[in-house]
Amino acid sequence: MIYLDNAASTKISNEVLEEMLPYLKEQYGNPSSIHRYGRFAHKAIEKARKRVAELINAEPSEIFFTSGGTESNNTALYGVATKTPSSRVITSSIEHDAILEPCKKLKKEGFEVIYLPVNKFGLIDPLILKKNLSENTSLVSIMMANNEVGTVEPISEYIKICRESGIIFHTDAVQAVGKIPIDVKELDVDLLSISSHKINGPKGIGVLYIKKGIVINPVILGGGQEGGLRSGTENVANIVGFGKACEIAKNNLIDNNSKMKELTNRLSKKILDSIPGATINGHLENRLPNNIHLTVLGVNGEDLLIKLDENGIAASTGSACSVNTQKASHVLQAMGFSHEQITGSLRLTVGIENTIEEMDKTVEILKKVVEELRAVSPFKEKYSF
Repeated sequence: MIYLDNAASTKISNEVLEEMLPYLKEQYGNPSSIHRYGRFAHKAIEKARKRVAELINAEPSEIFFTSGGTESNNTALYGVATKTPSSRVITSSIEHDAILEPCKKLKKEGFEVIYLPVNKFGLIDPLILKKNLSENTSLVSIMMANNEVGTVEPISEYIKICRESGIIFHTDAVQAVGKIPIDVKELDVDLLSISSHKINGPKGIGVLYIKKGIVINPVILGGGQEGGLRSGTENVANIVGFGKACEIAKNNLIDNNSKMKELTNRLSKKILDSIPGATINGHLENRLPNNIHLTVLGVNGEDLLIKLDENGIAASTGSACSVNTQKASHVLQAMGFSHEQITGSLRLTVGIENTIEEMDKTVEILKKVVEELRAVSPFKEKYSF
């Protein structure tokens, strides 16, 4: 099986798993306990916190563990917005549902929510952001890299605009961390979300970076863990695994970035050369190194996924988190895509374990499957390839 759905989730690395095992077996103490089992667990958490911080050039005290990217995003939105009731929250029209759904709830609760439009590449015009800022704007949340089409936003420009008005800025960096260099000090970002299972760590653990001096309301109350921001007994094994995954990502960032670019460049070129009617979506240069998002006219994306799976390739049409809703991609709609372009979408995302040979095999299979589907497609009279 060729796995090309790494934007949805990555394989946990052997090094990460090995470091987690003692905390699932021998070292099972509660990190809040004062005995040696508890102290050992607490020490492991702080080591992991330092490793996560080093990946994004933060201070360990600015790292707060959550259950994943969704909780980090929710905590950022509610934690900031609820400090100023009925304030304005600004986001983009192509955010992950982990931002859009809490924004819907905030709107029902009396907050004003502004959704910024994007161009055909998925980019926001900084001037439009500036025009939508107001005195009662409490938060701007714009993702660093889109989870569907892979476009990387000019976050630093957005942050500078918000900084001029003293407005807090959050970015969902779940897809970006570990794939492109991120320095929170250089960016001057206030809040940033990360998820472990996107960088070969375990599922069910994430981080919200909160810049020193930024105070937000806690969303989960209880025993006061994580500095009172996120109560609940810490998931020690997953935190340890996350920390190790961050250490590996930091040490191999340049090499992994280069390898993934090589794979996607080869794959995209061969697809465009071999399959007429196929186009690459998103920004062609400002994009994640591991993402190829395609439109293949004359086929149905869901049918394409099924046939690819039958032929040994795991892929997706977009976000795995919204697959059960059976709705057309809001990202592609916001980018101005037609119904047929959305219907024929396909996302291929490589990982550090993929090979050149797999890329070539993928093109062979994809070409064959597309030809089979087009032969029976209701669109076959409309398109001649």
